[in-house]
Amino acid sequence: MGSTQITKLIDNLGGFLLGKRRELEYAVTCLLARGHLLIEDVPGVGKTTLAKALANSVKVGFHRVQFTSDLLPSDLIGVTVFHQQRGEFEFQPGPIFTNVLLADEINRANPKTQSALLEAMHDAQISHDGRTTPLPVPFFVIATQNSKDHHGTFPLPESQLDRFLMKIHLGYPQPAFEKRVISGKYRQDFGQAEAMDSETLLQLQSLAAGVHLSDDVLEYIYQILNATRRHPAILVGVSPRGGQALYRASQALAFVRGRDFVIPDDVRELASAVCAHRLILNPSQMNERSGQVGAGAIIQELLNTLVAPI
Repeated sequence: MGSTQITKLIDNLGGFLLGKRRELEYAVTCLLARGHLLIEDVPGVGKTTLAKALANSVKVGFHRVQFTSDLLPSDLIGVTVFHQQRGEFEFQPGPIFTNVLLADEINRANPKTQSALLEAMHDAQISHDGRTTPLPVPFFVIATQNSKDHHGTFPLPESQLDRFLMKIHLGYPQPAFEKRVISGKYRQDFGQAEAMDSETLLQLQSLAAGVHLSDDVLEYIYQILNATRRHPAILVGVSPRGGQALYRASQALAFVRGRDFVIPDDVRELASAVCAHRLILNPSQMNERSGQVGAGAIIQELLNTLVAPI
């Protein structure tokens, strides 16, 4: 079980986002690893399309929230209202109570609203009126954000970035695919997406978590984390939580690729997507565009100096 359903899912997503097979594999990897996905790029390259296609390809609950500067935490979590006839208060759940939450342009909301997602993303629960309420299972956040140099955006705090298992960039499609997008010759009807039900998804997540990762590969992951903490261009390296993320993501990628064991190349391939957004660089190392190009380059530099297990 697993290979056929995953291939079908990725093939289906490929009908909505042309020429981005690797990025689609990473999105599915993040979902199977029970993480959350952050997609950053310029407007109009398919961030929202990928999120909607993935949500509609998995037959689970889905809500989309357009983040704006006036969005309040209660707009996400919900509110408590008083019913005069019954003489009691009742909690009205917000859109966060779903299986797949698309937080569109998350960095357009103010930090207070952004922080409302923290508990939900880490503990799959929310707190209100002195009580905690669990969220549906599975719970997967796909957040999109425009590059930081766009007007009207608020950079995500480090604590929230750390809750995202992976951060990916889409980039512009290859010319042949872009021409198809321009002419509209690709799938656009999300209602006709092939579906995977929640029970199948939960089974696949359990299988991905059982993929074997040897002690040698575990040591390799630790060496990567430790190297980020000793690099002179990095103020704060990857935390143990980041190491857990790289561990789980490597298992899930191996599963997506049809293997029941992790190889060092899985770790190398995902190191930047999992670790780069967790680094805090020295100001002199920050890239003029976003800072994350520099972080990715440092991760690659570290990988080139470390000896991977055979």
